[in-house]
Amino acid sequence: MQTFAVTLGRGLLGLYFLLPGISKVTGYAGTLDYMALHNVPLPEVLLPITIVLQIVGGLMLIFGLRVGQIALMLAALTLAINLGMHDFWNTYEGVDEGRETQNFVKNLAIFAGLLVMSGAEDLPQHRFFGRG
Repeated sequence: MQTFAVTLGRGLLGLYFLLPGISKVTGYAGTLDYMALHNVPLPEVLLPITIVLQIVGGLMLIFGLRVGQIALMLAALTLAINLGMHDFWNTYEGVDEGRETQNFVKNLAIFAGLLVMSGAEDLPQHRFFGRG
């Protein structure tokens, strides 16, 4: 049961990054605008980096590759995104502060899950292709 729970949790965390990474590709201009609205520095540089980290990191979690290191990297990315993009303490025209607060708290939970996953290397893990 523990192996199943860790594998399922890892897969769901991986999807949490893979799908938004893909949506940033399809909604590239809108994401750049949202980053600019939140005064994120160098969005033209940071957005492609974020996309690669989310897609590759998400896939690596899903397939059980370098889980501890990838979970820590995605935890750092989540914290940076949380502070830069879900800064509910600032007011932006057209941005719902309540929704930003909800996203901030949700991302803290994702951050916590990634920290747990990074330390779960001692737990039994199952890879989707062979045993890990």
